[in-house]
Amino acid sequence: MTNKPVDPKAVSEAIASLGLPDFGKANIREIVSVANKVEAKTGVKYIRMEMGVPGLKPDAIGTEAEIEALRNGVAAIYPMLDGHPDLKLQASRFVKAFIDVDIPARCCIPVSGSMQGAFATFMTLAHSDSKRDTILFIDPGFPVQKTQLDIVGLKYESFDIYGNRGEEFIRQVEDKIKGGHISAILYSNPNNPSWMCLTDIELQGLAKLAEKYDVLLIEDLAYFGMDFRKDISHPFVAPFQPSVAKYTDKCLLMISGSKAFSYAGQRIGVVCMTESLYNRKYAELGARYGVDNFGTVFVNRILYCLSSGTSHSAQYALAAMFKAACDGAYNFLEATHEYERRAKAIREIFLSNGFHLVYADDMGDPVGNGFYFTVGYKDMTGAQLMEKLLYYGISIISLDTTGSKQQGLRVCVSFVKEEQFETLRNRLEAFRAGN
Repeated sequence: MTNKPVDPKAVSEAIASLGLPDFGKANIREIVSVANKVEAKTGVKYIRMEMGVPGLKPDAIGTEAEIEALRNGVAAIYPMLDGHPDLKLQASRFVKAFIDVDIPARCCIPVSGSMQGAFATFMTLAHSDSKRDTILFIDPGFPVQKTQLDIVGLKYESFDIYGNRGEEFIRQVEDKIKGGHISAILYSNPNNPSWMCLTDIELQGLAKLAEKYDVLLIEDLAYFGMDFRKDISHPFVAPFQPSVAKYTDKCLLMISGSKAFSYAGQRIGVVCMTESLYNRKYAELGARYGVDNFGTVFVNRILYCLSSGTSHSAQYALAAMFKAACDGAYNFLEATHEYERRAKAIREIFLSNGFHLVYADDMGDPVGNGFYFTVGYKDMTGAQLMEKLLYYGISIISLDTTGSKQQGLRVCVSFVKEEQFETLRNRLEAFRAGN
């Protein structure tokens, strides 16, 4: 078709090269591979909306602290397994400053990004209580976490948050966990990719259920503070980042350096667990590891074997950024408002070309503009849309990949620059004309 900006044969051959029986089930990296192959063969540059890669430079506060640490020789020294003392202290301060929750420095543990934090948590849970062999995901979500469970040998269940908010949300969760086989519930807030945000009432409900059924709540705060409808960037002053940790100690928070701090390449984050969880004893952990304490197993058994600690220099970077944010010397969210601006413009381009928002309502309010949004088109499935748009020079992932039961696409705005907006509009206009 002449209105397609990409050679259809090149796209078809790249898709076929993956050898997948169902391209609709292609993961993010496989879709990236297709786009890369087509670009190399045709010279046509794709508009990249598939990977959640930060599109902003990190602040010099972090990079300069890391460079100084490297100059001082930390590259030659193994980091302590439980982390550099200053990062632990500053992480504890950060949680207090921006969530208004007290978590001791001892219980703030550096990890190689939230990916490792989740993996280590799953590995610890896998041998804590054999009767609880399942993780509950509140979908949509980050698909790799389910792959991690396949590796660890845990099962998972899930439900789609679409249409299940407020009291219905709590009812759905309770229905899933009351059987006693669920060890933990994992969710992101803001949610990747719907950008819905759990309310304080929903978080309180989750906390009550965690207490009633003895379930761990794993709160993935990868997009910390990036619901731009509220400004939480002022330390020790309300409003704060909503968190279940305000209502229960049966929780573990994952705070990533990747998105809010644009420090994805250095693979740094922190797992902040409550003191009661850190100290909690499990007989099955003791039988397997000779240590029955959850936090000690997490650090001295699991993290030790995974990586022998977290990148030393990157810990200095994150510590410096946390400290500056807590001291009021660095507004860590200021630069990220660029994603809000891009999302607003890109959303308009999609909607003006016949697309509709999939996850549009957030407890009666419109979903905010942020790192992601979700769109559908007519009666096409997400898999059909994903494949068709490849022929129009747009690389994007299906909502199927995220565990969503809705049909549509996850749009990531981080890599789309303003100078590409007109090209995006032209390509979507061509798509609309042909579909």
